[in-house]
Amino acid sequence: MVRFSTRTFLLEHLQFFTSLVKFMRNPCVDAGLIPPLVQLLNCKDQEVLLQTGRALGNICYDSHTLQSQLINMGVIPTLVKLLGIHCQNAALTEMCLVAFGNLAELESSKEQFAYTNIAEELVKLFKKQIEHDKKEMIFEVLAPLAENDVIKLQLVEAGLVECLLEIVQKTVDSDKEDDIAELKTASDLMVLLLLGDESMQKLFEGGKGSVFQRVLSWIPSNSHQLQLAGALAIANFARNDGNCIHMVDNGIVQKLMDLLDRHVEDGNVTVQHAALSALRNLAIPVVNKAKMLSAGVAEAVLKFLRSEMPPVQFKLLGTLRMLIDAQAEAAEQLGKNVKLVERLVEWCEAKDHAGVMGESNRLLSALIRHSKSKDVIRTIVQSGGIKHLVTMATSEHVIMQNEALVALALIAALELVTAEKDLENAQLVQILHRLLSDDRSAPEIKYNSMVLVCALIGSEPLQKEVQSMAFLEVVSKLRSHENKTVAQQASLTEQRLAVES
Repeated sequence: MVRFSTRTFLLEHLQFFTSLVKFMRNPCVDAGLIPPLVQLLNCKDQEVLLQTGRALGNICYDSHTLQSQLINMGVIPTLVKLLGIHCQNAALTEMCLVAFGNLAELESSKEQFAYTNIAEELVKLFKKQIEHDKKEMIFEVLAPLAENDVIKLQLVEAGLVECLLEIVQKTVDSDKEDDIAELKTASDLMVLLLLGDESMQKLFEGGKGSVFQRVLSWIPSNSHQLQLAGALAIANFARNDGNCIHMVDNGIVQKLMDLLDRHVEDGNVTVQHAALSALRNLAIPVVNKAKMLSAGVAEAVLKFLRSEMPPVQFKLLGTLRMLIDAQAEAAEQLGKNVKLVERLVEWCEAKDHAGVMGESNRLLSALIRHSKSKDVIRTIVQSGGIKHLVTMATSEHVIMQNEALVALALIAALELVTAEKDLENAQLVQILHRLLSDDRSAPEIKYNSMVLVCALIGSEPLQKEVQSMAFLEVVSKLRSHENKTVAQQASLTEQRLAVES
């Protein structure tokens, strides 16, 4: 009788606190209410557990500070254990899921979750669900947890992928609102699981995995959501050379080109972006470039040159740049394409979209560096591209500076007379003087700047500029540079300048 009255007393007070903390959170926290509530989570009484969870939920709602305090007090392993023990109790299960959803948003919680069997418990619970709302609630916990690579792998090993594939199969042809939402959530979560290196490789299974094969079948689907998820999944699988080589050898490129072809005119921008991302990643291994070029990837990508969407422009540029790396014939063919070069020059001025501007400059430089073609240089000069390459030499990124200087050196060696006026107007000589004088310039920047100075002396107006700017003094100081290659080039450049002066 005493125990009953004690339990009743406890439940009444818990219900009271649950309501009170909504309006008087800080006084309740200051009064030390949290620690005894956390202790009560070890109780076996399901009703007490439910009221305790609700009270804690109300106290910590929308407060990262208080949620962190709960995490530090070890509530995560306790709640995961409760979910496993009381999975038949719908109200307690829901309470645990709401708590997980709130706590999982904090980065510090994910490490603690990774040390529990949360993945196994959630997948077990998910398999039992029939109602859309219940599945949705579990999805809301899974999504933030799956951002952690350790938990990604745990979810894959617990069988979540099979559940997701089953949902896709059941909902793909439905036009019900709930089914469409479920299809999107399931396929998005599938893509998220593939962002982890270990989970991705486990599902790839050397390209023979059933999951990989199912994802491939999404690409020709009529559902834009599945096309998008399929292309993003391929882009995620294409994160190492072995996978990329296997996929290209097994015909994935044609599937992606067919998909792009369906989205050329008024196509879905997210699908375009995803398919181009996949092609860009596949083009990274050296052995894939020639195969993809002969399959017509460059032509397929160029169809999107008219796109006004910066994300599509960015991926288009990156894909072309990857394709022509060390591919002289392709670089020459693209570099003589006036429409492409004119579009690149236009995008080099896209100041509102730094990514597009940077990639346009890099592709312009790459066309020259990989083709070493006079025709390409003439096309770029006639399209007004020289000034952008000169500006690129002042980039804050050393790799871009270097690419610009090498391209400019090739221009000076192969077509100096054609480019002379543009180089002069772009104040290249002054920029080179600044790069050589600046102690912060990387050794390769100093080296390539001096190579370029030597090449520019072949032009009378540019030679006069070099002579008027006391380059000899700057270069002579570099003879004692700690980098031997820079020091040697400084000696050669000094000799050359002395002869010409």
